Amino acid sequence: MIFVILGALLLAAITLPQLWVKRVMTRYDGPDYRYQQSGGELARILLDRYGLKHVKLEVTQEGDHYDPRDQTVRLSESNHSGRSLTAITIAAHEVGHAIQDDTGYAPMALRSKLIGKTMGAERVGAMILMAAPVFAVVARRPFPALILFLAGLISMGAPVAVHLATLPVEFDASFNRALPILKAGDHLKPEDEQAAHKLLKAAAFTYVAGSLGSLLNFWKWLKVIRR
Repeated sequence: MIFVILGALLLAAITLPQLWVKRVMTRYDGPDYRYQQSGGELARILLDRYGLKHVKLEVTQEGDHYDPRDQTVRLSESNHSGRSLTAITIAAHEVGHAIQDDTGYAPMALRSKLIGKTMGAERVGAMILMAAPVFAVVARRPFPALILFLAGLISMGAPVAVHLATLPVEFDASFNRALPILKAGDHLKPEDEQAAHKLLKAAAFTYVAGSLGSLLNFWKWLKVIRR
């Protein structure tokens, strides 16, 4: 019974943050004509205004993010073309990351290094997870296999730990960069400020929620190993 309860708590810890982020994003994803500029148009305006004309802007299917490796802000199709509160808020958040990168914001540089190093841990964790059931059958000893499985799960959870430890980077992008930029440039309707605050908080937790959710996606780790 204790294992069932622990399993339920673990599942809740993994899925609830994802559900909360998705709920907040969806709640303010309309109407699609609320703002004159789309998320992509606003992102380009802000990048140019802050001297970041060299930063590229692209549409992606892999989730909204800023990639410091090739200096590119990538937005989902809905946020790039949409004119909702969600679209402009998320666009401003990702521009906030671009500004962090351009100004040499040390915590962001540290996070990029840590995430790069965790990729090796993810691969090892994936291999351990797949080896654990085989080990249990061959050795006929379930307890060591359970330890092996937990070790793999912990290794795969390394990105979650990194994102939790570097949440200040996300909050800085949201509340020290994006929100002041939106308010100062009159890009945000006054009545939307409270909702924008919720959206920016959700944006800050996006990477954490995504990392937690990926723990349930074992097919992802199979693809990682094949690389």
